[in-house]
Amino acid sequence: MSKALDDIAAERVRQVSAEGWTPEHDDEHSDFQMARAAGVYALGVWHVHLALAPFWPWELRWWKVKSPRRDLIRAGALIVAEIERLDRQSQNEHAPKHVVDEVPE
Repeated sequence: MSKALDDIAAERVRQVSAEGWTPEHDDEHSDFQMARAAGVYALGVWHVHLALAPFWPWELRWWKVKSPRRDLIRAGALIVAEIERLDRQSQNEHAPKHVVDEVPE
């Protein structure tokens, strides 16, 4: 794996362990907020932050611009989180439904 992919994986682990953004928390963002945030971080490397602010899905205090490389790593980790959320959602939609047998009286 490349250093870039290692750094994205490490950032995803940091998001969960340090920030508390667990899969359960991520599942609450069903309107592609993490993908939108990733897009803002990725496009922000062009230094057009004011133009991107309306697209940031959360309070602006959560938008922590660092360096172009660091922001792209964050974008990658957010994309991973969004894909994982979609995978969990798909699994839940296709999970077999358990039918409770009627209890005889």
